[in-house]
Amino acid sequence: MGPHPAVAAIRLAVRRVLHDILTGRTEASATTSLPPSGEPPLVLVACSGGADSMALASALAFEAPKLSVRAGAITVDHGLQAGSGLRAAELVARLRSMRLDPAESVAVTVGRDGGPEAAARDARYGALDAAAERHRAAAVLLGHTRDDQAETVLLGLARGSGTRSLSGMAAVAGAAGRYRRPFLQLDRQTARKACLVQSIPVWDDPHNADPSYTRSRLRHEGLPALEKALGKGVVEALARTAQLSRDDADALDAWAADAEGVVRDEAGQLVCARLYALPAAVRRRVLRRAVIDEGSPAGSLFARHIEEVDRLITGWRGQGAINLPGRVEARRQGGRLVIRQG
Repeated sequence: MGPHPAVAAIRLAVRRVLHDILTGRTEASATTSLPPSGEPPLVLVACSGGADSMALASALAFEAPKLSVRAGAITVDHGLQAGSGLRAAELVARLRSMRLDPAESVAVTVGRDGGPEAAARDARYGALDAAAERHRAAAVLLGHTRDDQAETVLLGLARGSGTRSLSGMAAVAGAAGRYRRPFLQLDRQTARKACLVQSIPVWDDPHNADPSYTRSRLRHEGLPALEKALGKGVVEALARTAQLSRDDADALDAWAADAEGVVRDEAGQLVCARLYALPAAVRRRVLRRAVIDEGSPAGSLFARHIEEVDRLITGWRGQGAINLPGRVEARRQGGRLVIRQG
């Protein structure tokens, strides 16, 4: 008798990702930096103790030895709740009992930039990047599911941030394809069921049910309301939208990258007339990249900011400089678009 269907599904998803890591074939066509020849590659799982990441840890522990891959785990202690250090230590012990090695907890200090959710995310990824470098890991697996993808698409839609935001989370992301998300085609219930049938203890983070967090309100109020109004299948439809939007955004980004060299003069300045000649979707991508390159934080730069800069090209009436996040300023001067940090 084979494993429960939920267990089989998560194992298959992880097996496919491990195969991609070993063969170097990824959606992003990234080159994975593996350890020296003869040393088995190490794949880490980022684990919070929740059902999604525990299911992922169990599947990695099962599949990795069959492919001669070393499997380890990292849990990040954000220090935002009483007793978080003790819970992290208990989780590490549980992960080690699953024969994940290394298995360690990393404590971080969460700042305030961008709000509590964004600050915690920045601290978490900083810790995961450092752990991956320290252990020379080939990849870090993340437990985001199809439900998480649907929430991300809706959050992007609410921000009005364009096609790239609607594309949600990439299956392969980070420098050299470091981060992999095997569960983007699986729902949250499958991961939870896999833990249940394997008697794997899980911890439900109370922050996930705290209505003061936008994603929590969306998860417990917004998406259920949409499914009640529109019927089942909303999550699947949003996940499909993410993939279609990603394909479109990738094509437009490639076009914008090619256009980058055309719209600058010999001194490297952006020529307004050349920018004006580009299709709006391509021009705005060129502008966004130029603003980010000058020091504006990508996470704080929204569509409305780029639209204001775009009006210096398409609706020029002698208006003054545009102030952007990160103390970056954009102004039109002598037929050139000048973007610099003040």
